[in-house]
Amino acid sequence: MVDVVVVSYNSHDMLRGCVEPLLGIDGVQVIVVDNASQDGSLESVADLPLQSIPSSRNGGFAYGCNIGWRSGRAPYVLLLNPDARLDTCSVSDLGRVLDADERIGVAAPRILEDDGALDYSQRHFPRLASTYSQALFLHRLFPHATWSDEANRIVEDYDRPGSPDWVSGACMLVRRSVLERLDGLDEGFFMYGEDKDFCRRARDLGYDIRFVPQAVCIHAGGQSAPRAGLLPVLAASRVRYARKHGNRAHAELDRAGICLGEFTHALFGRGGWATRRGHLSAFSRALLHSPPLTT
Repeated sequence: MVDVVVVSYNSHDMLRGCVEPLLGIDGVQVIVVDNASQDGSLESVADLPLQSIPSSRNGGFAYGCNIGWRSGRAPYVLLLNPDARLDTCSVSDLGRVLDADERIGVAAPRILEDDGALDYSQRHFPRLASTYSQALFLHRLFPHATWSDEANRIVEDYDRPGSPDWVSGACMLVRRSVLERLDGLDEGFFMYGEDKDFCRRARDLGYDIRFVPQAVCIHAGGQSAPRAGLLPVLAASRVRYARKHGNRAHAELDRAGICLGEFTHALFGRGGWATRRGHLSAFSRALLHSPPLTT
């Protein structure tokens, strides 16, 4: 039994393609939580046999996920982005991994872009080395070093089962009992970082995170960088994660590295003026306007 939770926000053009392949599967219920879309997202699936939950406000991705999983009762919850697609066999493959071992709290598939490119969805928890490496572009010089980046870029690791520190929240099957023990995703992360934080807290409880290569998710937004306007949100989430999971000295060093990275990317990074301006806004957000730490 699986509850599929899809959080939509102005997802009219992609939502139907996401949920339709999952409808009619025995034991699967699809729940769409709409975060106050302005484009009629729910209207695009109004004729489909699913549960739709309109929210009066856009409280962020974690907020929508929590509304969704709490409205169901299945022992497993599939968190799926509206721009992602998963077939029946892949849902079954993920479920069998959780069935096989109660110590596994999260199972995640191989994620591919629409053109077949691999998304490096297996991740390392951030460390000061990786924060400063990204700030100084060392991850481009040493792409396969475990210290240089959060993303695992060793292609061979995506051909075999693994136990990464954390996995992309674009698609992950989660044990309901773990969601209940952790009180869901942390809504203090408006967007970005909630998947990393959830996996960290699940591991702290003794649960394992598993990568399942035979399950495949097609994700239109897999490797694409955040839009320029979302770079400040990403920076704020990174600062919040550092403050939540490190001591004060470590968190401030991490924050300094995040600020440095936004500044260097504004000066020397790829992209046009809009992207550079986004990095400058992210620098300001990380330096001056990071959110208060609440859980």
